[in-house]
Amino acid sequence: MSEIEIGRGKRGNRSWAFDDVAVVPSRRTRDPKDVSTTWNIDAYSFELPVLAAPMDSVVSPETAIAIGKLGGLGVLDLEGLWTRYEDPTKQLEQIAKLSASEATAKMQEIYAEPIKPELIKERLSQIRKSGVTVAGALSPQNTQNFAKTVIAAGVDIFVIRGTTVSAEHVAKTKTPLNLKEFIYELDVPVIVGGAATYTAALHLMRTGAAGVLVGFGGGAASTTRKVLGIHAPMATAVADVAGARRDYLDESGGRYVHVIADGGLGTSGDIVKAIACGADAVMLGSVLARADEAPGHGWHWGPESYNQLPRGERVQVGNAGSLAQILQGPSLAADGRTNLIGALRKAMATTGYSDLKEFQKVDTIVSPYDV
Repeated sequence: MSEIEIGRGKRGNRSWAFDDVAVVPSRRTRDPKDVSTTWNIDAYSFELPVLAAPMDSVVSPETAIAIGKLGGLGVLDLEGLWTRYEDPTKQLEQIAKLSASEATAKMQEIYAEPIKPELIKERLSQIRKSGVTVAGALSPQNTQNFAKTVIAAGVDIFVIRGTTVSAEHVAKTKTPLNLKEFIYELDVPVIVGGAATYTAALHLMRTGAAGVLVGFGGGAASTTRKVLGIHAPMATAVADVAGARRDYLDESGGRYVHVIADGGLGTSGDIVKAIACGADAVMLGSVLARADEAPGHGWHWGPESYNQLPRGERVQVGNAGSLAQILQGPSLAADGRTNLIGALRKAMATTGYSDLKEFQKVDTIVSPYDV
């Protein structure tokens, strides 16, 4: 990785965002109908390499079911409104109507309602009864408190998601979550993240995680860079974590850990470039928050928006069509916000690749828009 001089006393690595890179056609092309976008993790297979982010503006039990039936995986936030209120319709409508000046304070008040274990069971049971794969997410802080409830409810895939998740968290006042012990004791695959560097990802892979989420403060509703001064351009982050996956594959004697891009994915082109940089799948937030069925009513926010140190904000994303239209088309605009999988198929076919693993080998170039 190239270093540049920030000043005489500081140097930094040059990193690239998805906007800075592009894929390059090869000598071969294919028919898009002959391209496979199937993704497998552990014993579970999905027609689409898409996970819906565990955010209340994106995933409700109903949308998790709908996304599952379309071929993706909806991940329910088990610390969100759905596990705090018996019927959060009123709270969702209230959040959508808040003025910008009152949004953060009011959301902190709404999310102060305690998480109820019985609602965790009820929501996951509702998804399970539909026949789709069941996935739920907890933050590292709450994993120990509610993990047994989640497992007892019959979750298929467990997601531990935070702005950043470390395999070596240090705390003086309480015993931190030991990821390696926790994952070892579970009978379900665990996806953890975010991570944004080679070293952090390699440590997470050594815990036994089935997948690693890549990203830090890159989402549409995130203000982490403004608040904490922390940011990780996604093209470089995904490529670095993919490098950790390659080295861990050798180190472990063949254990493959899936890399899932989580952040900075606003268009179908970003999804294409995430997989080209080495991702196996993508976790989508704002893109799916634009769906007619999304519970956010055209608004988007994440857990950071109502944290006691807010590092996110509620943003208006509007509507782009149904979930089916956003994922599988047809597109009625040329902005890359609908028919995401159709665009991925077209990009793979245009560059001559037949499946996602092959497409990770596609040639890429650095070609920033602003140069």
